Amino acid sequence: MQVVEKSNEGLSRVIAVTIPADELNAKLETRLKEVAPQVRLKGFRPGKVPVSHVKKTFGRDLMGEIVNAELNASSQKALDEAKVRPAAPAEMKMVSDLDKVVAGEADLAYEMSLEVMPDFTPVDPKTLKLIRPTYEASDADLDEALKELAGQAKSYEDKGGKAPKAADGDQVVIDFVGKIDGEAFEGGSAEDAAVVIGSNTFIPGFEEQLKGVKVGEEKTLEVTFPENYQAAHLAGKAATFDVKVKAVKVAKDAEINDEFATRLGLESLDKLKDLLRQNLNQQYAGAARFKLKRALLDQLDEKHDFPLPPKMVEAEFEGIWRQVEADKAAGRLPEEDAKKSEKKLKEEYRKIAERRVRLGLVLAEIGRANNVGVSDQELNQAIMAEARNYPGQERAVLDFYRQNPGAAAQMRAPIYEEKVCEMIFGMAEVTETPISKEDLLRDEDEA
Repeated sequence: MQVVEKSNEGLSRVIAVTIPADELNAKLETRLKEVAPQVRLKGFRPGKVPVSHVKKTFGRDLMGEIVNAELNASSQKALDEAKVRPAAPAEMKMVSDLDKVVAGEADLAYEMSLEVMPDFTPVDPKTLKLIRPTYEASDADLDEALKELAGQAKSYEDKGGKAPKAADGDQVVIDFVGKIDGEAFEGGSAEDAAVVIGSNTFIPGFEEQLKGVKVGEEKTLEVTFPENYQAAHLAGKAATFDVKVKAVKVAKDAEINDEFATRLGLESLDKLKDLLRQNLNQQYAGAARFKLKRALLDQLDEKHDFPLPPKMVEAEFEGIWRQVEADKAAGRLPEEDAKKSEKKLKEEYRKIAERRVRLGLVLAEIGRANNVGVSDQELNQAIMAEARNYPGQERAVLDFYRQNPGAAAQMRAPIYEEKVCEMIFGMAEVTETPISKEDLLRDEDEA
């Protein structure tokens, strides 16, 4: 095998690999001798098929297997000989005519284009100083959570008074028929539909026009379906809904007592409070860890400055920008970003892409130096957890990851990152500092 470095510019490398045809043919002859005694062909006694005949019949297929095996083995060997460590999988380009190679008439020649790991020394995790924010659920937090839970379990009863009118928060029970251009459309009619005014579960403008209606009243509502409505044949179209009001009901929160706790499957109100407090503290611990990790990533970003592989940065930026464009098209772009020019947005998001690539390389290097890895068991557990998010389609999800090594590798990456971060937390000087709930839960931009 011959290995030649054809290009060396910055972090980019092009490595040419050539495996002589004589070497491939020698491997084929060895393989033929191995399989010939096991070949069964009509007209020959078992195990007595001449090697020349086996080669004529199966030689091309066997050479194809050899070539595939050589591509896999030689590419790693070539990287080792060139003493380079890829920052990402190499792109392989076949130089020779593969048909001639398989026919044993040409050398196997290909090129690998890749970006190598930049040369840098990662910070020693033991020198890092981090603050872990802490917050414990208060009695006020618990009361708020109980009220929210009771609100979710609210019931509705007929609104009192003489001819009561519907208001915000009231439930209106209606029959309705939706029409476009005067014609009823499929899926636009319902009987005894319960609409809570202000819940924003119906088309924009629908609930608003029910304010002030009374039992027995008939009314025509005029609305326009959103441009991004899930039913494409209705998106953006004006419609009317002929409505008949059958009931106006007022919300009644559930009483917070032992009976309420029993309805939720718990022994008593005290047991419910214990469970809620545990859940709240788990949420606060998760928020605290998020802030701790953010602080770690900020420090790692500040302490490292080295050239970044251009292709990695471009790939990361393209992924981010695709999401930005999708959010823009769907009207989900944050107001602050919507005011900026495309040039300004690209500059900002490219910096984010550079930060992500830099941090990914730093974490990878720290993990490598400390023998951090992701076991097959850990990966399989993550894939199983992902599959459970798709009830009824678990088998299809599992098959997808088994058949797509790239997708499995993407699943492995965040597991590896979390393990490296946990290792750093264990080595760094971490000080716990109590903070307010408001500070703990304050939104921050994603790293």
